[in-house]
Amino acid sequence: MIRALIFDWGDTVMRDYPECKGPMAEWKHVEWIPFAEDVLKIISKKYICCIASNAGYSNTALMRKALERVGAEKYFHHFFTSKDLGYEKPDPRFFQKIADEIKVNPVECIMIGNDYKKDICGAKTVGMKTIFFNEKNIIGDFPDADKILHSLNDLYDAVKFL
Repeated sequence: MIRALIFDWGDTVMRDYPECKGPMAEWKHVEWIPFAEDVLKIISKKYICCIASNAGYSNTALMRKALERVGAEKYFHHFFTSKDLGYEKPDPRFFQKIADEIKVNPVECIMIGNDYKKDICGAKTVGMKTIFFNEKNIIGDFPDADKILHSLNDLYDAVKFL
């Protein structure tokens, strides 16, 4: 039974602008990924929702500040960054440590992310279910993805069937 959903941050929940430097909390403009807020409003009431990121310039406190700018922090029960975990995606220890911290078995988690190698492959290694958010319609073979979505509008239905 799935108990926890672990979301990548940049380009999964909030739009990442590579041309912007420094922490997202300090960017001039930040925004949701389409349908992210709609689905999180529903899903966060049924599952433990976590956000987990390699986060570049940000630690967990700065990630939370960026999420607050769009009102997203209220949908997450736990917040993790590689700076605070001590491991980076796709290292399986990154995903295992999150499962340990939230006190669930990895098989009770779904990792949702837009970077196949970093978000999906490492999570699959520890036994998590995976949803590859392929918004950019990247062509390829993605054997470690249990589901592939092109819009977060389809996330709630995808989660129900994993």
